[in-house]
Amino acid sequence: MSVLFKVPQKMRAVLLNGYGDINQLEYRTDVSTPMPGEMEVLVRVGACGINNTDVNVRTRWYDRSVNETVSEDFGIRGTDPAGNSNTAIASWNQGTISFPRIQGAAVAGTIVAVGDGVAKERLGTRVLVDPSVRDEAHPLFAQLTAYLGADIDGGFAQYVAVQSANAHEVQTSLTNEELATFPCSYDTAEEMLVRTKLSRGELILITGASGGVGTALVQLSLLRGAEIVAVASRSKEARLRALGVQHFVAREGGNFKENVRHVVKGKEIDVLADVVGGQNFTDYLKVLRRGGRYATAGAIGGPIQPMDLRDLIYKDLEMFGITCPTRTTFAQVVHYINAGKLRPLVEKTYALEDLAQAQMDFVKRSHVGKYVVVP
Repeated sequence: MSVLFKVPQKMRAVLLNGYGDINQLEYRTDVSTPMPGEMEVLVRVGACGINNTDVNVRTRWYDRSVNETVSEDFGIRGTDPAGNSNTAIASWNQGTISFPRIQGAAVAGTIVAVGDGVAKERLGTRVLVDPSVRDEAHPLFAQLTAYLGADIDGGFAQYVAVQSANAHEVQTSLTNEELATFPCSYDTAEEMLVRTKLSRGELILITGASGGVGTALVQLSLLRGAEIVAVASRSKEARLRALGVQHFVAREGGNFKENVRHVVKGKEIDVLADVVGGQNFTDYLKVLRRGGRYATAGAIGGPIQPMDLRDLIYKDLEMFGITCPTRTTFAQVVHYINAGKLRPLVEKTYALEDLAQAQMDFVKRSHVGKYVVVP
């Protein structure tokens, strides 16, 4: 192992001690600092963004026995403590989780130590970490062997050890707080647009447009020259229009299908990018044109909804489930960042010891963009 400076044996971190309510998060100052193994690097965390996956893991929402909206109440209380069983599923790859776990998937920082097989020249490099640790036998769809902050320890700490291949060098004047807004959200959004082949001049409808993935979808769709219909709470319309959104539908607006038809004035929706799910899901398919494409990367509004298969069949729709962006997709996001093409949206930063409060604020869904933790 080679080091940039002497790394302390203990570090500050927040531990998730089990499934359940917000009190399962414990701030500690005596957690053993990880050391990089073969082909790994140790990153001193400059900042770590908060994502839905942090809440979903803690509340055990990924388990198929759970069918709740990720409301403010659910996001704070989680599921029944009986869910702390060895068979509970709580990660994207449908695996179980061992506790305690350090969460945090969206890491920006600096490489301060390298393991065997990693060039010493990487020491001191500013990096953005790809949270998907992939199965190299399945590179195309990037099936996971592990996900940062769920299956392996993540970035709600002073240091995190990751595969060297997952630590992408960044050359930008953006701060660590700004960089930490991109992982998990922007790579997911980019994968949605790659898979649906969104192209110039097409009309895309984006649900949950004010959140992390939603605002990423807005910016990445605009880079492609697409026209956007954004769906979010009415209070966020002005901020989304300031990002470049051309059309807006209020989430509280009643008849979703009619409201969409009203704002698009005879145009047809080519692509629908959904991170909400919920009771409007059936109407999402109905507003798509024939041959339209639907992609989903989240269902915080409720995961189990009715579906009229005739919409899928007789409209010749394509549907895509997006969980694990490819390595190429993450690299493309880093390229956009280095080229200055993406605008980071930092709603608020929190100290590491305030992570529990940050998650409570996060599930209120009153923000536009991202909450970021600075250890």
